[in-house]
Amino acid sequence: MSLPLLEIADLHVRFPIRSGILRRETGQVRAVSGVSLKIARGEALGLVGESGCGKTTLARAALQLQPASEGEILFDGRHIKTRHDRSAFRRRVQAIFQDPFSSLNPRMTAGDIVGEPIRVHRLRPRREVKKRVAELMDLCGLPARFMELYPHEMSGGQRQRIGIARALAMEPELIVCDEAVSALDVSVQAQVINLLAELRRELGLTYLFIGHDLSVVRYLCDRVAVMYLGRVVEQGPSDALFADPQHPYTRALIDAAPEPDPELARAHEVIPLQGEAPSPAAPPPGCAFHPRCPIAVARCSQEIPALAPVGAGHGAACWLARSSTGGTGQHDGKPVDLSPNPAQVRQEMHR
Repeated sequence: MSLPLLEIADLHVRFPIRSGILRRETGQVRAVSGVSLKIARGEALGLVGESGCGKTTLARAALQLQPASEGEILFDGRHIKTRHDRSAFRRRVQAIFQDPFSSLNPRMTAGDIVGEPIRVHRLRPRREVKKRVAELMDLCGLPARFMELYPHEMSGGQRQRIGIARALAMEPELIVCDEAVSALDVSVQAQVINLLAELRRELGLTYLFIGHDLSVVRYLCDRVAVMYLGRVVEQGPSDALFADPQHPYTRALIDAAPEPDPELARAHEVIPLQGEAPSPAAPPPGCAFHPRCPIAVARCSQEIPALAPVGAGHGAACWLARSSTGGTGQHDGKPVDLSPNPAQVRQEMHR
Protein backbone atom coordinates (compact mmCIF):
# COMPACT_ATOMS: atom_id res chain seq x y z
CA MET A 1 0.00 0.00 0.00
CA SER A 2 1.31 3.45 -0.92
CA LEU A 3 1.94 6.04 1.76
CA PRO A 4 -1.02 8.27 2.66
CA LEU A 5 -0.70 11.82 1.38
CA LEU A 6 -1.54 13.23 4.81
CA GLU A 7 -1.13 11.36 8.07
CA ILE A 8 -2.08 12.73 11.49
CA ALA A 9 -0.93 10.60 14.41
CA ASP A 10 -2.15 11.08 18.02
CA LEU A 11 -2.52 14.84 17.59
CA HIS A 12 -3.21 17.04 20.60
CA VAL A 13 -3.84 20.79 20.50
CA ARG A 14 -4.29 22.60 23.80
CA PHE A 15 -4.77 26.30 24.55
CA PRO A 16 -3.77 27.75 27.93
CA ILE A 17 -6.32 29.49 30.16
CA ARG A 18 -4.67 32.40 31.94
CA SER A 19 -6.04 34.50 34.77
CA GLY A 20 -4.95 36.96 37.43
CA ILE A 21 -2.67 39.97 37.21
CA LEU A 22 0.35 37.81 36.39
CA ARG A 23 -1.61 35.89 33.74
CA ARG A 24 -0.66 32.53 35.19
CA GLU A 25 -1.92 29.41 33.48
CA THR A 26 -4.85 28.04 35.46
CA GLY A 27 -6.15 25.47 33.01
CA GLN A 28 -6.21 24.27 29.43
CA VAL A 29 -8.73 24.03 26.63
CA ARG A 30 -8.27 20.63 25.02
CA ALA A 31 -9.38 21.49 21.50
CA VAL A 32 -8.01 18.31 19.90
CA SER A 33 -7.27 15.17 21.93
CA GLY A 34 -5.44 12.24 20.39
CA VAL A 35 -6.81 12.40 16.83
CA SER A 36 -5.32 10.05 14.22
CA LEU A 37 -6.30 10.26 10.54
CA LYS A 38 -4.95 9.11 7.20
CA ILE A 39 -5.91 10.57 3.83
CA ALA A 40 -4.88 8.71 0.68
CA ARG A 41 -3.83 10.49 -2.48
CA GLY A 42 -6.95 11.33 -4.50
CA GLU A 43 -9.34 10.70 -1.60
CA ALA A 44 -11.94 13.00 -0.05
CA LEU A 45 -12.24 12.68 3.74
CA GLY A 46 -15.16 14.39 5.45
CA LEU A 47 -14.89 15.75 8.98
CA VAL A 48 -18.19 16.42 10.76
CA GLY A 49 -19.37 17.35 14.24
CA GLU A 50 -21.00 20.12 16.26
CA SER A 51 -19.57 23.62 16.41
CA GLY A 52 -16.71 23.73 18.91
CA CYS A 53 -15.76 20.06 18.55
CA GLY A 54 -12.28 20.89 17.19
CA LYS A 55 -12.72 20.46 13.42
CA THR A 56 -11.26 23.83 12.41
CA THR A 57 -8.44 23.58 14.98
CA LEU A 58 -7.52 20.19 13.54
CA ALA A 59 -7.55 21.68 10.03
CA ARG A 60 -5.37 24.61 11.11
CA ALA A 61 -2.89 22.21 12.68
CA ALA A 62 -2.84 20.14 9.47
CA LEU A 63 -2.13 23.34 7.52
CA GLN A 64 0.73 24.22 9.89
CA LEU A 65 -1.14 27.37 10.94
CA GLN A 66 -1.59 26.16 14.52
CA PRO A 67 1.26 24.46 16.41
CA ALA A 68 0.44 21.05 17.83
CA SER A 69 0.96 20.37 21.54
CA GLU A 70 1.70 16.69 20.90
CA GLY A 71 1.58 14.24 18.02
CA GLU A 72 2.86 14.09 14.48
CA ILE A 73 1.74 15.40 11.10
CA LEU A 74 3.33 13.82 8.04
CA PHE A 75 2.79 14.95 4.46
CA ASP A 76 3.70 12.44 1.79
CA GLY A 77 5.62 10.48 4.44
CA ARG A 78 7.75 13.45 5.61
CA HIS A 79 7.71 15.58 8.73
CA ILE A 80 7.34 19.34 8.27
CA LYS A 81 10.27 20.67 10.30
CA THR A 82 12.46 23.18 8.49
CA ARG A 83 11.57 26.46 6.80
CA HIS A 84 12.28 24.87 3.42
CA ASP A 85 9.90 22.01 4.26
CA ARG A 86 7.15 24.49 5.18
CA SER A 87 7.65 26.47 1.98
CA ALA A 88 7.33 23.34 -0.16
CA PHE A 89 4.41 22.14 1.96
CA ARG A 90 2.46 25.36 1.46
CA ARG A 91 2.80 25.05 -2.28
CA ARG A 92 1.30 21.56 -2.18
CA VAL A 93 -1.47 22.25 0.36
CA GLN A 94 -4.06 25.00 0.06
CA ALA A 95 -7.28 26.00 1.83
CA ILE A 96 -10.76 27.19 0.88
CA PHE A 97 -12.36 29.12 3.70
CA GLN A 98 -15.94 29.43 4.93
CA ASP A 99 -16.64 33.11 4.29
CA PRO A 100 -15.61 34.04 0.74
CA PHE A 101 -15.95 37.76 1.46
CA SER A 102 -13.68 37.99 4.51
CA SER A 103 -11.07 35.66 2.95
CA LEU A 104 -10.55 37.92 -0.10
CA ASN A 105 -8.69 41.24 -0.07
CA PRO A 106 -11.33 43.92 -0.77
CA ARG A 107 -8.68 46.24 -2.27
CA MET A 108 -7.57 43.79 -4.94
CA THR A 109 -9.33 42.75 -8.13
CA ALA A 110 -10.15 39.10 -8.69
CA GLY A 111 -7.33 38.84 -11.24
CA ASP A 112 -4.79 40.18 -8.72
CA ILE A 113 -6.11 37.89 -5.98
CA VAL A 114 -5.73 34.76 -8.12
CA GLY A 115 -2.46 35.91 -9.66
CA GLU A 116 -0.71 36.91 -6.42
CA PRO A 117 0.39 33.38 -5.37
CA ILE A 118 1.63 32.71 -8.92
CA ARG A 119 3.80 35.83 -8.81
CA VAL A 120 5.02 35.35 -5.24
CA HIS A 121 6.11 31.74 -5.85
CA ARG A 122 7.25 32.48 -9.42
CA LEU A 123 5.24 29.62 -10.87
CA ARG A 124 4.97 31.35 -14.26
CA PRO A 125 6.95 34.04 -16.10
CA ARG A 126 5.44 37.45 -15.36
CA ARG A 127 4.15 37.86 -18.91
CA GLU A 128 2.15 34.60 -18.60
CA VAL A 129 0.48 35.29 -15.25
CA LYS A 130 -2.60 36.96 -16.73
CA LYS A 131 -3.12 34.09 -19.16
CA ARG A 132 -2.84 31.55 -16.33
CA VAL A 133 -5.33 33.52 -14.20
CA ALA A 134 -7.82 33.48 -17.09
CA GLU A 135 -7.37 29.70 -17.41
CA LEU A 136 -8.01 29.17 -13.69
CA MET A 137 -11.10 31.36 -13.70
CA ASP A 138 -12.45 29.54 -16.74
CA LEU A 139 -11.80 26.24 -14.94
CA CYS A 140 -13.91 27.51 -12.05
CA GLY A 141 -16.75 28.67 -14.31
CA LEU A 142 -16.03 32.41 -14.41
CA PRO A 143 -15.54 34.46 -17.61
CA ALA A 144 -12.38 36.51 -18.07
CA ARG A 145 -14.23 39.80 -17.43
CA PHE A 146 -14.37 38.92 -13.72
CA MET A 147 -10.63 39.55 -13.52
CA GLU A 148 -11.35 43.30 -13.32
CA LEU A 149 -14.02 43.05 -10.61
CA TYR A 150 -13.55 43.58 -6.87
CA PRO A 151 -15.00 41.13 -4.29
CA HIS A 152 -17.89 43.48 -3.36
CA GLU A 153 -19.01 43.51 -7.00
CA MET A 154 -19.63 39.74 -7.02
CA SER A 155 -22.14 37.39 -5.45
CA GLY A 156 -21.24 34.93 -2.69
CA GLY A 157 -20.98 32.00 -5.09
CA GLN A 158 -18.78 33.96 -7.48
CA ARG A 159 -16.51 35.03 -4.62
CA GLN A 160 -16.18 31.41 -3.51
CA ARG A 161 -15.21 30.44 -7.06
CA ILE A 162 -12.47 33.07 -6.87
CA GLY A 163 -11.31 31.47 -3.61
CA ILE A 164 -11.21 28.07 -5.33
CA ALA A 165 -9.27 29.52 -8.28
CA ARG A 166 -6.79 31.10 -5.87
CA ALA A 167 -6.26 27.73 -4.17
CA LEU A 168 -5.75 26.02 -7.55
CA ALA A 169 -3.19 28.66 -8.59
CA MET A 170 -0.54 26.86 -6.53
CA GLU A 171 -1.29 23.55 -8.29
CA PRO A 172 -1.81 21.84 -4.91
CA GLU A 173 -2.22 18.15 -4.15
CA LEU A 174 -4.32 18.58 -0.99
CA ILE A 175 -7.06 21.16 -0.43
CA VAL A 176 -8.58 21.73 3.01
CA CYS A 177 -12.19 22.91 2.63
CA ASP A 178 -13.27 24.50 5.91
CA GLU A 179 -17.06 24.85 5.67
CA ALA A 180 -16.51 25.90 2.06
CA VAL A 181 -20.22 25.91 1.11
CA SER A 182 -22.04 26.57 4.39
CA ALA A 183 -22.24 30.36 3.83
CA LEU A 184 -23.85 29.99 0.38
CA ASP A 185 -27.45 29.72 -0.75
CA VAL A 186 -28.69 26.17 -1.33
CA SER A 187 -28.78 26.45 -5.13
CA VAL A 188 -25.30 27.99 -5.18
CA GLN A 189 -24.09 25.28 -2.81
CA ALA A 190 -25.01 22.63 -5.35
CA GLN A 191 -23.04 24.42 -8.09
CA VAL A 192 -19.92 24.77 -5.92
CA ILE A 193 -20.15 21.15 -4.69
CA ASN A 194 -20.39 19.88 -8.26
CA LEU A 195 -17.42 22.09 -9.18
CA LEU A 196 -15.33 20.61 -6.34
CA ALA A 197 -16.26 17.07 -7.41
CA GLU A 198 -15.39 17.83 -11.04
CA LEU A 199 -12.05 19.41 -10.12
CA ARG A 200 -11.18 16.37 -8.03
CA ARG A 201 -11.79 14.04 -10.97
CA GLU A 202 -9.97 16.23 -13.51
CA LEU A 203 -6.96 17.25 -11.41
CA GLY A 204 -6.63 14.26 -9.06
CA LEU A 205 -7.05 16.46 -5.98
CA THR A 206 -7.24 15.26 -2.40
CA TYR A 207 -9.76 16.88 -0.04
CA LEU A 208 -10.10 17.27 3.70
CA PHE A 209 -13.68 18.51 3.73
CA ILE A 210 -15.09 20.01 6.94
CA GLY A 211 -18.85 20.45 7.00
CA HIS A 212 -22.09 20.51 8.94
CA ASP A 213 -24.40 19.39 6.16
CA LEU A 214 -24.27 15.60 6.23
CA SER A 215 -25.89 15.25 2.80
CA VAL A 216 -23.07 17.32 1.28
CA VAL A 217 -20.42 15.30 3.07
CA ARG A 218 -22.01 12.02 2.00
CA TYR A 219 -22.16 13.14 -1.65
CA LEU A 220 -18.62 14.49 -1.86
CA CYS A 221 -16.54 12.28 0.45
CA ASP A 222 -15.32 8.68 0.29
CA ARG A 223 -14.80 8.39 4.04
CA VAL A 224 -16.13 10.31 7.03
CA ALA A 225 -14.69 11.00 10.48
CA VAL A 226 -17.06 12.17 13.23
CA MET A 227 -15.62 14.40 15.97
CA TYR A 228 -17.02 15.09 19.41
CA LEU A 229 -15.27 17.28 21.99
CA GLY A 230 -11.85 16.99 20.34
CA ARG A 231 -11.91 13.25 19.62
CA VAL A 232 -12.83 11.13 16.62
CA VAL A 233 -15.69 8.92 17.84
CA GLU A 234 -16.41 7.15 14.54
CA GLN A 235 -14.65 6.80 11.22
CA GLY A 236 -15.37 4.75 8.13
CA PRO A 237 -16.50 4.58 4.49
CA SER A 238 -19.21 7.12 3.79
CA ASP A 239 -21.89 4.68 2.66
CA ALA A 240 -21.28 2.25 5.55
CA LEU A 241 -21.21 4.97 8.18
CA PHE A 242 -24.47 6.57 7.05
CA ALA A 243 -26.22 3.24 6.47
CA ASP A 244 -25.24 1.71 9.82
CA PRO A 245 -23.83 4.27 12.31
CA GLN A 246 -22.34 2.56 15.35
CA HIS A 247 -21.75 5.48 17.71
CA PRO A 248 -24.81 7.07 19.41
CA TYR A 249 -23.52 10.55 18.55
CA THR A 250 -23.27 9.68 14.84
CA ARG A 251 -26.84 8.36 14.97
CA ALA A 252 -27.96 11.60 16.63
CA LEU A 253 -26.30 13.72 13.93
CA ILE A 254 -27.95 11.71 11.16
CA ASP A 255 -31.34 11.82 12.94
CA ALA A 256 -31.05 15.61 13.28
CA ALA A 257 -30.85 16.04 9.48
CA PRO A 258 -34.28 16.94 8.03
CA GLU A 259 -36.08 14.23 6.06
CA PRO A 260 -37.83 15.68 2.96
CA ASP A 261 -40.18 12.69 2.59
CA PRO A 262 -43.03 13.13 5.12
CA GLU A 263 -43.86 9.42 5.12
CA LEU A 264 -40.29 8.46 6.02
CA ALA A 265 -40.13 11.27 8.57
CA ARG A 266 -43.23 9.95 10.38
CA ALA A 267 -41.98 6.36 10.30
CA HIS A 268 -38.52 7.24 11.63
CA GLU A 269 -38.22 7.51 15.40
CA VAL A 270 -35.89 10.28 16.50
CA ILE A 271 -34.48 10.42 20.04
CA PRO A 272 -33.31 14.02 20.62
CA LEU A 273 -30.10 14.64 22.51
CA GLN A 274 -30.41 16.13 25.96
CA GLY A 275 -28.27 18.99 27.25
CA GLU A 276 -25.32 20.79 25.69
CA ALA A 277 -21.84 19.62 24.75
CA PRO A 278 -19.44 19.85 27.74
CA SER A 279 -16.70 22.45 27.82
CA PRO A 280 -13.36 21.33 26.33
CA ALA A 281 -11.75 23.06 29.30
CA ALA A 282 -13.41 20.57 31.68
CA PRO A 283 -14.35 17.39 29.76
CA PRO A 284 -16.23 14.71 31.71
CA PRO A 285 -14.43 11.51 32.73
CA GLY A 286 -14.68 8.44 30.55
CA CYS A 287 -16.47 8.82 27.24
CA ALA A 288 -17.09 12.54 26.73
CA PHE A 289 -20.50 11.80 25.22
CA HIS A 290 -21.87 9.78 28.14
CA PRO A 291 -23.71 12.68 29.91
CA ARG A 292 -25.92 13.05 26.78
CA CYS A 293 -25.95 9.44 25.60
CA PRO A 294 -29.34 7.61 25.77
CA ILE A 295 -27.70 4.16 26.06
CA ALA A 296 -24.78 4.93 28.40
CA VAL A 297 -23.76 2.34 31.01
CA ALA A 298 -21.59 2.66 34.11
CA ARG A 299 -18.39 1.86 32.23
CA CYS A 300 -18.95 4.84 29.90
CA SER A 301 -18.38 7.30 32.76
CA GLN A 302 -15.18 5.60 33.90
CA GLU A 303 -13.08 4.63 30.86
CA ILE A 304 -12.35 6.32 27.55
CA PRO A 305 -13.12 3.94 24.67
CA ALA A 306 -10.70 3.65 21.75
CA LEU A 307 -11.68 3.26 18.11
CA ALA A 308 -12.65 -0.40 17.72
CA PRO A 309 -13.23 -2.18 14.39
CA VAL A 310 -16.92 -2.62 13.55
CA GLY A 311 -16.50 -3.41 9.86
CA ALA A 312 -14.11 -3.11 6.93
CA GLY A 313 -12.25 0.15 7.51
CA HIS A 314 -14.99 1.19 9.94
CA GLY A 315 -14.27 1.99 13.59
CA ALA A 316 -16.26 3.41 16.51
CA ALA A 317 -15.19 4.61 19.95
CA CYS A 318 -18.09 3.17 21.94
CA TRP A 319 -18.21 0.39 24.52
CA LEU A 320 -21.53 -0.81 23.10
CA ALA A 321 -20.66 -0.72 19.40
CA ARG A 322 -20.90 -4.03 17.57
CA SER A 323 -17.45 -5.41 16.82
CA SER A 324 -16.38 -6.73 13.43
CA THR A 325 -16.81 -10.27 14.82
CA GLY A 326 -20.45 -9.65 15.71
CA GLY A 327 -20.16 -9.07 19.47
CA THR A 328 -19.97 -5.89 21.51
CA GLY A 329 -17.21 -4.20 23.43
CA GLN A 330 -13.73 -3.00 22.57
CA HIS A 331 -10.94 -4.82 20.81
CA ASP A 332 -7.86 -6.19 22.53
CA GLY A 333 -5.86 -2.94 22.43
CA LYS A 334 -4.06 -3.60 19.14
CA PRO A 335 -3.85 -0.65 16.74
CA VAL A 336 -6.86 -0.31 14.46
CA ASP A 337 -6.00 0.20 10.79
CA LEU A 338 -8.53 2.54 9.21
CA SER A 339 -6.33 3.36 6.22
CA PRO A 340 -8.17 4.19 3.01
CA ASN A 341 -8.26 1.59 0.24
CA PRO A 342 -6.42 3.06 -2.81
CA ALA A 343 -8.44 0.93 -5.25
CA GLN A 344 -11.70 2.21 -3.76
CA VAL A 345 -10.43 5.79 -3.93
CA ARG A 346 -9.64 5.45 -7.63
CA GLN A 347 -13.07 3.94 -8.24
CA GLU A 348 -14.80 6.82 -6.40
CA MET A 349 -12.81 9.45 -8.32
CA HIS A 350 -14.09 8.08 -11.65
CA ARG A 351 -17.61 7.44 -10.40
